[in-house]
Amino acid sequence: MTDAPGRDYRGTVFLPQTPFPMRGDLPKREPGWLERWEKIGLWDRLRAQSAGREKFVLHDGPPYANGALHIGHALNKVLKDVINRAAQMSGKDAEYIPGWDCHGLPIEWKVEEEYRNPKGKYQGGRDKDAVPVLEFRAECRAYAAHWLDVQREEFKRLGVAGDWAGRYATMDFPSEAAIAGEIGKFLMNGSLYRGLRPVMWSPVEKTALAEAEVEYHDHKSAILYTGFPIVTAAAPDLVGAEAVIWTTTPWTIPANRALAYGGEIDYALLTVDGVAEGTTLVRPGQRFIVAEALIGAFAKEVGLAAFSVTRVFKGTELAGAIAAHPLRSWEGNQGGYQFEVPLLEGEFVTTEAGTGLVHMAPAHGEDDFHLTRAHGIAVPECVGDDGTYTVQAPGFAGLHVFKAHDAVWAALEATGHLAGKGFITHSYPHSWRSKKPVIFRATPQWFIAMDDANQIRAKSLQAIAETHFVPDMGRNRIGSMVAARPDWCISRQRAWGVPIAVFVEKRTGEVLRDQAVLDRVCAAFAEEGADAWYRPGAAARFLGPDRDPDAYEQVMDIVDVWFESGSTHAFVLRDRGLPVPADLYLEGSDQHRGWFHSSLLESVGANGHAPFKAILTHGFVLDETGRKMSKSLGNVTAPQEVTKQYGADILRLWVMNSDTADDLRIGKNILAQQAELYRRIRNTLRWLLGNLDGFEEGEKLPHAELPELERWVLHRLTELDGRLRKAVRDYDWNGVYPEIHAFCATDLSAFYFDIRKDSLYCDAADSPRRRAARTVLDALHRCLTTWLAPVMPFTAEEAWLARFPSEDGSVHLEDFFAVPAEWRDEALAAKWEQVREARRGATQLLELDRKEGRIGSSLQARVRFGAAGEAARLLPPELWEEVLIVSEVAIEPPGEAQPEVATDLAPGQKCERCWRVLPEVGASAAHPTLCRRCEAVVESAAA
Repeated sequence: MTDAPGRDYRGTVFLPQTPFPMRGDLPKREPGWLERWEKIGLWDRLRAQSAGREKFVLHDGPPYANGALHIGHALNKVLKDVINRAAQMSGKDAEYIPGWDCHGLPIEWKVEEEYRNPKGKYQGGRDKDAVPVLEFRAECRAYAAHWLDVQREEFKRLGVAGDWAGRYATMDFPSEAAIAGEIGKFLMNGSLYRGLRPVMWSPVEKTALAEAEVEYHDHKSAILYTGFPIVTAAAPDLVGAEAVIWTTTPWTIPANRALAYGGEIDYALLTVDGVAEGTTLVRPGQRFIVAEALIGAFAKEVGLAAFSVTRVFKGTELAGAIAAHPLRSWEGNQGGYQFEVPLLEGEFVTTEAGTGLVHMAPAHGEDDFHLTRAHGIAVPECVGDDGTYTVQAPGFAGLHVFKAHDAVWAALEATGHLAGKGFITHSYPHSWRSKKPVIFRATPQWFIAMDDANQIRAKSLQAIAETHFVPDMGRNRIGSMVAARPDWCISRQRAWGVPIAVFVEKRTGEVLRDQAVLDRVCAAFAEEGADAWYRPGAAARFLGPDRDPDAYEQVMDIVDVWFESGSTHAFVLRDRGLPVPADLYLEGSDQHRGWFHSSLLESVGANGHAPFKAILTHGFVLDETGRKMSKSLGNVTAPQEVTKQYGADILRLWVMNSDTADDLRIGKNILAQQAELYRRIRNTLRWLLGNLDGFEEGEKLPHAELPELERWVLHRLTELDGRLRKAVRDYDWNGVYPEIHAFCATDLSAFYFDIRKDSLYCDAADSPRRRAARTVLDALHRCLTTWLAPVMPFTAEEAWLARFPSEDGSVHLEDFFAVPAEWRDEALAAKWEQVREARRGATQLLELDRKEGRIGSSLQARVRFGAAGEAARLLPPELWEEVLIVSEVAIEPPGEAQPEVATDLAPGQKCERCWRVLPEVGASAAHPTLCRRCEAVVESAAA
């Protein structure tokens, strides 16, 4: 770049200078930023700086303190952190209290495994049931505390900001006291009661389960068809016929106490005339009652070769009929099945499958329980808590229900009433913890009434109608669940949790409702934790001197962990003086039946209102091909590995570049794509910083003095600012950061920066055009660094301090840049959309020229626009030269063969400083290789 030997113009060009490196090197640098934020007390400074601002509270749904974090945890906490940081930078006081769920069965299981492991902590193993309850609870507490600390450090490494020192845990003593107090509210308002009802029961874990603790998997189940002989009926021809049922739970047959029919269903009385070859269970001459619509399927399943239908009748004809239990004549029944089996009308009976008749085992089904109880039929307890038959199942006592099908088949075959048997594979409920199948089992449990005087269901549905959902489909999902759910079973038969700290008078069975007793319990829990309930003399201590502890049952069930997490608003928000309801609850979409659901019921029941104003849900994380992640498949992406290879900012960028309302995908290729997107954003920041080197406030030009191009860029900032602030208000962040990335890549790097490089590098330092560009670059830097700070907190901090170095400063102490309303100019934006469209047409011709070797750089070209074309009226030639980055633009005079746009070589010589090709190059004696502009800049700098 010299015009003569010894003459060098490089020093006269304003090349970008910045300490902000091209490579992020995030895995190495991010921990240093975490240390710096800790050192400068960033979180406490934010709280002090925000004093008096409107509070914003995103209440943290507690993750479970059990094992290292997985990618779903990272998605959840990053999304929360972005929303919190954005609320803070939009002018709120966003106080965030992270928390943990610490009680419950998974931790018990881990501790029990340690007891059972002969090579574990207790050499030779140890019987868990022989371990004193307080010792066992202490082991569970230590286990939870360990993983809480591990997860806290992993969350912090992801850049999640919060009150980590003041975090909450459900096992903290004040938390346990508050949970007991919340249970006490339902005790005192009458909604808490003990009742008998079938609940999901895990024989492996020996406890009741909530619907949210159940997942469905394919399961191979035994089936059977069996006939119940009709003993009495209004129609004589029905007596002696067998009412046939079909079931996928043969083990429930000993617990049968009734049959159900549909009053409007057409039933057929049929006689077996012949059986298929190999059929041994049904015999010619047997008479069966089945739904007419299901005769064909029934005949095929049990092997009927020929049959005749005596008559068809409505189900109402079965009213009052009595059947015998099919095991009545079994030799092994020990006289236990002599009771009558009435036929009862049930609205739930259909002809979709089976026989159109349903066997009723009151202890093992919701419909069974309600129909039989409505007719005064007792509920037998045929199955114990370990899944084995009790003495109330004569002939089967001690046998596990999941191994009972052979014995039940054999017993029914011996009586001659087994019509068919086999296996099917179908979707069946399993415990999500043990992954083992569960059963319905009626046991005495503690429930919260949904429809008593407290009207929890009605109030909850009203609260749902008033809640803002993102996406809105969540409203119908949780609404349908609340509308259909039974009373809330809150009791669990385990040890690690908060006890349902109530007493029952043995003589009357009445629950003791005494606020003084409740107050003593809560005070003790606050000081000593819930362990106080298990210490010797607890009953006498809490009942007080006026009651005999021997006259009361001290309930030892613990409360459902969903009740615990559902009541966190009470001790995280209310007890800390934070606003209730919270502004936002944010979790995965499965929490419509989990934490959102339990929080709603608990708060409505205890306080009469929802604990949240808005609910945001996100999807689950799958691998790149859309498969569920599994260690066995080898497709797991661990957040720890991502931060180690790429850095947390890349992982956070992946979250915010995804549509979080749907399931997300992640893997090596997707992460590599995110790293490339990050590189482009980082290069944008680096270019801004390099061209703002030495910028001072005095350089700024007022908005009215800016060229159209600069004013267009500022208009784009108002559009993005509006988009961002709408997301802050509505919690809908889908597409926001992809739009910001597109702005950086397309509007800035490929357009504005490309155009303004010439003036930034080559204009005089005080030229209005260069000052205007740097005025806009200043606004761009302030906007982009603050906009990116919520999602890329490490990179944004680096980009801020590279320009505003400070020992204790931080971009996270800033608010979003206040974009002036005067920058918005819709008419200008419409015009420049046309400019860009015309530019695309000209650029295509220039690219063709470059491809075919006519030019090497666009500055070697001249562009000619037709006078009648749109381009000619949009901008004058000198501005088109800037926009097209060419050395000359000419407007062709009107003519018949006038092209809309054409290109050729620009006349003149190349300026050695700015590389424009101009006729004026060579006219200067002092600087023969420079154009007039560059000559003036060089001379001015030398003066």
